[in-house]
Amino acid sequence: MKEEYLRIGTTYFKIVSMPNIDEEFKEVIIPWNRPTIVDDHGKDYLNKIDKYEGFIVKPSHVDYEPVFHKFYNKYMPLSHNLEIIYKEGSTPYTFKFLKHIFNDQLEIGLDYLSIIWNRPTQILPILCLVSEERNTGKTTFLNWLKLIFEDNMTMNKNEDFRSQFNSDWSQKIIVAIDEVLLDKKEDSERIKNLSTSQTFNPHCSLTVK
Repeated sequence: MKEEYLRIGTTYFKIVSMPNIDEEFKEVIIPWNRPTIVDDHGKDYLNKIDKYEGFIVKPSHVDYEPVFHKFYNKYMPLSHNLEIIYKEGSTPYTFKFLKHIFNDQLEIGLDYLSIIWNRPTQILPILCLVSEERNTGKTTFLNWLKLIFEDNMTMNKNEDFRSQFNSDWSQKIIVAIDEVLLDKKEDSERIKNLSTSQTFNPHCSLTVK
């Protein structure tokens, strides 16, 4: 595999494929120091490394731009094209599934998903799927969203929202919590603030009870 490096501002990074426990790989960007690059490839190699002013998170699923005004886009490109899938007519089961999830609020659910896809920078309200019954498809719905948005979506735990650090998921288009249990008012207020903040925030939150 070709080794790829970046210089963001004055700092060097390396793009690597990191495996998980399921032996699936995802692309991550990790800091890499200049002397190590010189040791591995020689000093002249530094001139071949692409240089950018900084990082930016610019989500798009239609007209994705890997670089925006000399800033490297950390939003991940998707590996599929949903428009092609839609044209091939393989959506009946999807609509049946969404009808099961949203029931008589299907139109609202479809509008919500459409906005995330077509206008990903628009702030949306927090979507909560609530059911007293178990095995109703809520977790399956989250897994379905994960298949669509891939590494641009994260599945968090309750305790993640009590942490003061959100750099791991602040650039995600969807932050989802399965089987959420927020028994403190400050937990709900924190999620509200994170989902509506104008700076350094995830696009929206999705909670499941």
